Amino acid sequence: MSEKLFGTDGVRGKANSWPMTAEMALKLGAAAGRFFRRDQNEHRVVIGKDTRRSGYMIEYALTAGFTSTGMDVFLLGPVPTPAIGYLTHGLRADVGVMISASHNPADDNGIKLFGPDGFKLSDEAEAGIEALMQDGVPLSAPGNIGRAKRFEDARGRYVEYAKTTFPYRKRLDGLRVVVDCANGAAYRTAPSVLWELGAEVIPIGVEPNGYNINDGCGSTHPEAAAQKVLETRADIGICLDGDADRVVLVDETGHVADGDQIMALIATRWAEDGRLAGNTLVATVMSNLGLERHLNAKGIELKRTAVGDRYVVEEMRAGGYSLGGEQSGHIVMTDYATTGDGLIGALQFLGCMVETGKPASELARVFEPVPQKLVNVRYKQGAQPLSAEAVQEAIAKAETRLGHDGRLLIRKSGTEPLIRVMAEAVEPALLDDVLNSVVDAVQAAS
Repeated sequence: MSEKLFGTDGVRGKANSWPMTAEMALKLGAAAGRFFRRDQNEHRVVIGKDTRRSGYMIEYALTAGFTSTGMDVFLLGPVPTPAIGYLTHGLRADVGVMISASHNPADDNGIKLFGPDGFKLSDEAEAGIEALMQDGVPLSAPGNIGRAKRFEDARGRYVEYAKTTFPYRKRLDGLRVVVDCANGAAYRTAPSVLWELGAEVIPIGVEPNGYNINDGCGSTHPEAAAQKVLETRADIGICLDGDADRVVLVDETGHVADGDQIMALIATRWAEDGRLAGNTLVATVMSNLGLERHLNAKGIELKRTAVGDRYVVEEMRAGGYSLGGEQSGHIVMTDYATTGDGLIGALQFLGCMVETGKPASELARVFEPVPQKLVNVRYKQGAQPLSAEAVQEAIAKAETRLGHDGRLLIRKSGTEPLIRVMAEAVEPALLDDVLNSVVDAVQAAS
């Protein structure tokens, strides 16, 4: 295994192709089991998954690997990713595993690992597990092989916990809510939580068949929920992704609000209530310049990180901050969860609706976004377009032209051979001109 196994969010790839093969999952389970099982006491791991057909293959292979090193396995079935963080800590497990490729198509899959504190593993821990896979893992004696069993109460525990994050003694009575579960991991939990809090629930994307996860639905395709909101005259639409760790919202007019708008609302409300730790929001370099300007006007600091919710969480933990997330809809609230939680993020928004009596359309447009565009440029194997002199010159000229009225961000994708070129500018004509000049240079070098 010469290639690096872990990417920016665990292990991910096409199902039944490296690294998402049963063989690799078995080896990963054994290595992770040995990494966390450092004495002869009882050790356990919890394993959850989304609704992809390949989840069965990966689940059983991981189980074989973990039990071979003496770990007892609790199989949770389809549950949201944040439920893994919650239950890993709650069940006193040494490690948690979520089998999911998040918002990706059904043919993809992935493996995310969580430590005993419920947070995703550090780079150092992942490197340690990879080293064990390279060196070989000593297996347990026959009498010390672990056991595996289904844990039937996982979904119910998460449902009850999620309800406790809603404002005390408030309910959703009288609100009509469309919830799109992307035919994914939250297809039962999200409608249950909303209904038990009193909402009239209109669920869509709740008929998974192993192949339709994220297919024309969920947070990457909010138009399905927008249509249903308008059709049913709902008060709000909630769009989750395949593993329910991200959310985008649809107001009663069909307008879509991304993670930046949701974070802006929560940060502003929490700051007013004295709940925003450090008076700071942590977001990535992809968050809109309009968000930064809005927060600064409110006396709230915005700290930016590299793209990826794990980097947001690392900064939050290092600085003791309580709120962070991504424009894509990861909303991380460490008062409630160890990772992005789409449902709990939506509940915070719904709580604002209940407490203020304002419609979603008023609450979901907190700031005016600076025009932003993103272009993905695919490059050939072995090409290094960002090292090309012509590309560097184009970037330098673009940044000079933008000055203080815009931003330029160019980065490699962590999962695909893509260069992502993002530009923001107050003036739309300047935005197009600057973006095109950089994209043309990158394409020529790709």
